[in-house]
Amino acid sequence: MNRRDWLRGTSAAGLALLTSRWAIAEERAARLSRLFPTLADAALEHAKVRGASFAAVHLMQTDEESIFVRESMVQGIDASSTAGLSVRVLVDGCWGFAASADVTGAEVIRLTEQAVALARAQAGWRLRRIEIESLPPHTGSWEMPLEIDPFTVSLEEKTGDLLRITRAALDKGANFCHAHLLQVRERKWLATSFGTRVQQSRVRLQPAFDVTVLDAKKGDFSTRQSLLPPRAAGYEHVRRWDGATESALAVEQAREKMAAPSVKSGKLDLVIAPSNLWLTIHETVGHPTELDRALGYEANFAGTSFCTPDKLDKLRYGSQWVTIVGDRTAPGGLATVAWDDDGTATGGKEFPIIQEGVFRNFQMALGQAALIGREASNGCAYADGFASFPIQRMPNISLQPGPDPAANAASLISGVEDGIYIEGNGSWSIDQQRYNFQFTGQIFHRIRHGKLDGMLRDVAYQGNSVDFWNACDGIGGEPSYELGGAFNCGKGQPGQIAAVSHGAVPARFRNINILNTANESGAKTAFHPSHPRECGCGGTRTAWT
Repeated sequence: MNRRDWLRGTSAAGLALLTSRWAIAEERAARLSRLFPTLADAALEHAKVRGASFAAVHLMQTDEESIFVRESMVQGIDASSTAGLSVRVLVDGCWGFAASADVTGAEVIRLTEQAVALARAQAGWRLRRIEIESLPPHTGSWEMPLEIDPFTVSLEEKTGDLLRITRAALDKGANFCHAHLLQVRERKWLATSFGTRVQQSRVRLQPAFDVTVLDAKKGDFSTRQSLLPPRAAGYEHVRRWDGATESALAVEQAREKMAAPSVKSGKLDLVIAPSNLWLTIHETVGHPTELDRALGYEANFAGTSFCTPDKLDKLRYGSQWVTIVGDRTAPGGLATVAWDDDGTATGGKEFPIIQEGVFRNFQMALGQAALIGREASNGCAYADGFASFPIQRMPNISLQPGPDPAANAASLISGVEDGIYIEGNGSWSIDQQRYNFQFTGQIFHRIRHGKLDGMLRDVAYQGNSVDFWNACDGIGGEPSYELGGAFNCGKGQPGQIAAVSHGAVPARFRNINILNTANESGAKTAFHPSHPRECGCGGTRTAWT
């Protein structure tokens, strides 16, 4: 149904519930904040008495809202708020962990007992003692800066903004258009036996759409997804985006792509926009340099890693143009926090993963640094919910701009005789060592003699992580830097989902292998208009990786 009919058809009680749910969540958060010091002190003291060499109490509240529209219809709204606490202990070199949604004094003592018992039960079959470094204590609170709290914006405004996007696409001739808005607020409280007592709150937002055009005579179709990245921001991120104008442009580009010639397989030069390159960074640099994956402790979601510790300070990961930095401090970054979930302060913990082409650092959480002869972690622990054990997760990982502020996509394109300029991320695949890969995109512009010359379709670029980054011979300057990212990076077992940003500038790569995806598949993919081309992370928490 359309927005007005949907609002009119919703009962007064239902609307009251929808509009009051976040006020109730605010009240609960305030109550939890008052309770936490007492609960934390009781658990930490009990853990000490029971022989724990380290203990941490983690309280978390997560508020989520997802709105979905299709063509002129509001398809639905999902809203949830969860809260609970966990106790993590280290006893006799073994971890113990327990969690509950019952946030009471009696329950936190029970959880502490359970965590200690689980740790002791492992002592008989452990292969090695877990050793952790001491962390300096921190106290304080941090709230992510934002201008407009999305949880205070009316449902009528949000559905109206989404329907304007789909309506503009339909008016331009789209056959189908889906749009959605996902918003999440995480509140966390952490206390550790090192003396840390901190609390923090952050908000993230993902507005997006996809359009589809059909050619019924040819039995063909083409799609284009929105290019606006998710952001750690308030509703100002939506209000500053002219989604309706972009969706109308997306229809034109999808139609042009459908009529474009199919690419010829072979070697071509590429200029890749940040809207595509962020995902390549994520898969070919982000996951391979997770230390737990490199050591073989993590093998879920596409295996371990070719990038083993013996390659530190030796591997020529990329050309001299390539410096990629990890941080949890980037403004607007989806992984930006003041403290990670071990209690490590993130300010000043920025670190180069690749520096002028040379592999320099892994991502590490508490207890990992000593495994490779390093002194301390670099703030990369994260738990996606109150019942999740903190594991090593990506910070924001970004390709740094080059020294020439005038360098941009146009100047890089001018240096290409025969190639392709790629915008927007599409499908991808990578092998079990995070080495050999294949990526597609949204828009493929042919480059001839240093200028754009129409579109191509059915494009994928292929290579391996090291050869690809060593093929980079030019990057954009600071003004061309953009922050991309994903809500839903998957890792671990039980699986956890993390949001992460990847900044990038346009970059040029020489002599890259290009595949024709239509030829490789052997047939065109059937299109089912009832199934939107969305990742589903709002409701099903499907992961990119």
